[in-house]
Amino acid sequence: MNAMIINTDAIDEAALALLYLTLHDRYRAWKGFDWDVLNRLYEKGFICDPVNKTKSVIFTDEGLRESERLFKQHFTVPNKTD
Repeated sequence: MNAMIINTDAIDEAALALLYLTLHDRYRAWKGFDWDVLNRLYEKGFICDPVNKTKSVIFTDEGLRESERLFKQHFTVPNKTD
């Protein structure tokens, strides 16, 4: 059996999009994701350092924009006007 190769970039995109779903206080989102994912998002400049005692992460400006874009791309449907 072949081992699966995991696309961590796709996982990071999905996690970043889902962080937008938990957005509160303008730049904060609940950090209920795997630490490896959060660390990669931090290394990519989308969130501030997730290692702290708070239960949320803080988006960078770029991270907030990208999170919103990915959320809309993956989880919304166009409005239908009749």
